[in-house]
Amino acid sequence: MLDILATALPELTQGEEIDIGVIEQFLSELPDKAFRLGIRVVFAILFFLIGSRVIKIVRKMVRKSLLRGNAEQGVVQFLDSFIKAGLYVVLALAIASGFGVDAASVIAVLGSAGVAIGLAIQGSLANLAGGVLILLLKPFKVGDYIKEDTNGNEGTVEEIQLFYTRLVTPENKIIVLPNGNLANASLTNVTYAPDRRLDIKIGISYQSDIKKAKEVLLELITQDAFTIKEKELFVYVDELAESAVILGVRCWFKNEDYWPGKWRITENIKYALDENGIEIPFPQMDVHIDQQTAAQP
Repeated sequence: MLDILATALPELTQGEEIDIGVIEQFLSELPDKAFRLGIRVVFAILFFLIGSRVIKIVRKMVRKSLLRGNAEQGVVQFLDSFIKAGLYVVLALAIASGFGVDAASVIAVLGSAGVAIGLAIQGSLANLAGGVLILLLKPFKVGDYIKEDTNGNEGTVEEIQLFYTRLVTPENKIIVLPNGNLANASLTNVTYAPDRRLDIKIGISYQSDIKKAKEVLLELITQDAFTIKEKELFVYVDELAESAVILGVRCWFKNEDYWPGKWRITENIKYALDENGIEIPFPQMDVHIDQQTAAQP
């Protein structure tokens, strides 16, 4: 084999003599070095698996402690993401040190390159800072229904992570929004308060009795089992439109009762007006035909 190497590399040597002893030593030590490297790789894999298991146990213990302390779900999720990222960085440095990489040197290099790294990950840092602001200022929490005004995204907050917040839409779609955008943009928290007001507009014909219609609608929302009787129950004339008198129906529900209440009240309005002979007009067109014009050939 040595003869083959010496013959195959005449141009590489360029007249210089090859130290056959060095090559012999390298080839003789190669199996041992490969074996030791393989052992290190196996131990690194085992160390990673064990470390991952330990990280899961630590995260589980921290989550239980926070939940016992009645911490908000968003705080629990954010701290869990932060602890997970930090522990995996420590695990990676520990594995790298097993291959001869000095962790202190790596940290020093990262520190000296801090400006460049900061510019490269400024978006992620902004999202991290946004997540901290969300937890401190609490514009929303897990379980709230929010509308993000910039792009019109909306849904129920499912999870507040280290860099992103996950929303679930009524269609069961997942929307992932950067925390930095949520912290710096305007948004509407629909379910922040425990109660929510329902406003329904309904048109009746000009020939209908407005007072009777208001009495019928007021009785309807008063008798509904889920409207909050301590709050305003009100029926009013909202507008005199071109073809209808627009009445407004206003009542209040608990957040969890809002959508079923809206659908039920809307349906019952139709039934109640029909039963009392109050007409709900619809767009229509009257066509008049000139008999003399129609009779011409």
